[in-house]
Amino acid sequence: MSLKIVVLAKQVPDTRNVGKDAMKADGTVNRSALPAIFNPEDLNALEQALRLKDAHPGTTVTILTMGPGRAAEIIREGLYRGADNGYLLTDRAFAGADTLATSYALATAIRKIGNCDIIIGGRQAIDGDTAQVGPQVAEKLGLTQITYTEEILNVEESTGRIVAKRHIDGGVETVEGKLPLVITVNGSAAPCRPRNAKLVQKYKRALGAQEKAALDKEGVELPYADLYQSRPYLNITEWSVADVNGDVAQCGLSGSPTKVKAIESISFQAKESRTLTGSDADVEGLIVELLANHTIG
Repeated sequence: MSLKIVVLAKQVPDTRNVGKDAMKADGTVNRSALPAIFNPEDLNALEQALRLKDAHPGTTVTILTMGPGRAAEIIREGLYRGADNGYLLTDRAFAGADTLATSYALATAIRKIGNCDIIIGGRQAIDGDTAQVGPQVAEKLGLTQITYTEEILNVEESTGRIVAKRHIDGGVETVEGKLPLVITVNGSAAPCRPRNAKLVQKYKRALGAQEKAALDKEGVELPYADLYQSRPYLNITEWSVADVNGDVAQCGLSGSPTKVKAIESISFQAKESRTLTGSDADVEGLIVELLANHTIG
């Protein structure tokens, strides 16, 4: 049984290495100060998709991501590991999207791709930690969803049902659902396989239109320009709002009801040591101080 799988992936700032310059004065993330990486749990999801591809000949794996032109790097990383193709949703109208607007854009793109059996992504992104996009995509597409997945155990060809193991409080459970469906994967799932050297050589020159335009703007001649006509797989497809028949009013900031009132950057600094007794007064005083400093609470 061959499957058509779409992997939802996101390029995120590496919040695991946050320094003093990670936040701007206005409280927004200083993305230029943080390296951009493939969202970790989306890599876990990609591995589950690639395992299904290994087990079911004829299966295709497509990377779908949303972001600026440089987010094409996420698609290349997927191709290096075994994905077949990818689409980059990129348009100024997508900028500033919260989870509602993001899930709307992804759902419209999935409809354009068409006839998907499995839509799979990480549980959450490390720059937001909301775990909302996957379930919202499922809701917008009217599909069954399996969340907190740790392993896809089987796809039953005769019944068109998928069996998966998911993490729950206090243990794990085995569930099944009928295709098509949406799956979100935990970071506790199997890590993604490394890049394949042959695939790196095949796709290392794959570029999106914005990346090509950036080279031209800098006066840099596009290396091996003739390859992009003779090898179409090196052209990463970019879609705008119009390309996916999206409603601009539901995209980006205009489609995002979430409003951030304030963001505070907290820096921890070492101070002199202090010895506390086990008395109620000392413990209460420490808690009050930690709350006042926003260390806890």
